[in-house]
Amino acid sequence: MLISYFKGQPSQHVIAYRNGEIKRNGLGLSLWYAPHRTSIAAIPAVSQDVPFVFNETTANFQEITIQGLLTYRLEKPLEITRYLDFTIDRKTGDFRTDDFEKPAQRLIAAVQTHTRGRINELSLEEALVRVKALSDLALERVNAEPDLIDLGIVLERLHFNNVAATPEMHKALEADYREGLQRRADQAIYARRAAAVEEERKIKQSELSTDIELEERRKELVEMQAENSLRLAEADAKADELKLSPYGDLPAQALVGLALKEWAANAGTIGNLSITPDHLNQLIGWVSGTQK
Repeated sequence: MLISYFKGQPSQHVIAYRNGEIKRNGLGLSLWYAPHRTSIAAIPAVSQDVPFVFNETTANFQEITIQGLLTYRLEKPLEITRYLDFTIDRKTGDFRTDDFEKPAQRLIAAVQTHTRGRINELSLEEALVRVKALSDLALERVNAEPDLIDLGIVLERLHFNNVAATPEMHKALEADYREGLQRRADQAIYARRAAAVEEERKIKQSELSTDIELEERRKELVEMQAENSLRLAEADAKADELKLSPYGDLPAQALVGLALKEWAANAGTIGNLSITPDHLNQLIGWVSGTQK
């Protein structure tokens, strides 16, 4: 066949070469061409998703596996075809070489290089938790590489879906984490117990302080009662002394006479009194002064 027809896809930037020179190019280009002297290249014009996985070593010599997905696009199709072969087989539509895979391979290598520089500075524990920071750093540095900029290879998105330690180290970290959780649980229990003991001590201290205060008040009350009783006794004694002081200068006979007078005034309250004549004669004689 002296002439053929090629229909490009909207997702392809088509370039038609004749004798090594670009004759036509464009997005989704369709054209008639002479197969014996025309080559056609088709560069993907849409973003490409590429999964990847690689291993690195942390600062404490622990191996980790980083698994992720990157998204890139080729912004300079004419420029990249100067270095990579994107020509297609006109019969099958497949690429004639594996150069179409090289942009993704270069991006993965760049991501790994920039990630390694940071991973080597981190401990295993830090690397496992700084996934977002690692991917952001790698994305920024990859897009700043001059070679990729010249080729028009742009890394649009970079995600580290999983950063994992080896199974043995993963189990060790799980065990250590569980132990840490158990220690924190035990500490919480001890803290609650200590708080309960402290509260009980405060209650007992309060009760003791109350008892001491009550005893102090009781002591003050007893002392006050004793002091009041003593003052009352002193007052009664003083009153008796004042009451009896007029009789202190009287002779004994006068006092006996007053006593007999008092007795006679209260004779009605005496139930039974026996006085012999001898007692009466002796008392009369003593009062009259005839007996001593």
